[in-house]
Amino acid sequence: MNSVPNVVLNNGVRIPQLGFGVFQVGDEETTDAVLTALEAGYRSIDTASAYRNENGVGRAIASSGLPRDELFITTKLWNDDQGYDSTLAAFDASLARLGLDRVDLYLIHWPTPARDRYLDTWRAMEKLLADGRTRSIGVSNFQPAQLQRLLDETEIVPAVNQVELHPGLQQEGLRDFHAQHGIATEAWSPLAQGALLQEEALTEIAGRHEKTPAQVVLRWHLQLGNIVIPKSVTPARIRENIDLFDFELSAGDMAAIATLDRGLRTGPDPDTFN
Repeated sequence: MNSVPNVVLNNGVRIPQLGFGVFQVGDEETTDAVLTALEAGYRSIDTASAYRNENGVGRAIASSGLPRDELFITTKLWNDDQGYDSTLAAFDASLARLGLDRVDLYLIHWPTPARDRYLDTWRAMEKLLADGRTRSIGVSNFQPAQLQRLLDETEIVPAVNQVELHPGLQQEGLRDFHAQHGIATEAWSPLAQGALLQEEALTEIAGRHEKTPAQVVLRWHLQLGNIVIPKSVTPARIRENIDLFDFELSAGDMAAIATLDRGLRTGPDPDTFN
């Protein structure tokens, strides 16, 4: 069994540094994929109301036989549900679909700056935290200016900011902001949907370590201190993505991967997506 280290969030809650994502996985297929991941040793599962597969995650949790306190479950609030009362209602709906009485991390999925509702949304999330319905609260796709506004105008510092992050989009400035304010960095699309896996720097490092380029990239994330949530529905790939703890990248390897940053986004721009 692979032993995944934990990251201690700013409120003392521990999150596994490696989790399992289910973006773009159908609800029925999600159940089997999550069960495969749990059998492989993953204990953190990341979903969202927008993925329309919270029911599938819930079925996997229920049938896994694992104690609830061994699992770390994340879900996210969709853009249309932002606002104080609507956030509370959307959270109730997510819990019902998951079949749970609490989650471990609840995130604002996008800042949607044109709507300008994320302050009221965050205050609702602070209430959910105070009521014990989620163990931690955070954001996703927030930029430094939006994070600073939360810090200035609300009570609780986000535990996590989950953002697109991979060797082609390394987000060094944003990661520095997180580090200064005690916000954990979590990477979605950690493999850039495979766009960089043929890069010579990665294939050369992979060959030397007798690992795949994908494993090298995931190991790079871990050594940077990122929380990472690779997604796959292929059982062999699910197992491969957690087989990261028997090798270590050298300083030279890390420096070579640092040269791959090119501002490559596979998803929307957070400043304009609403």
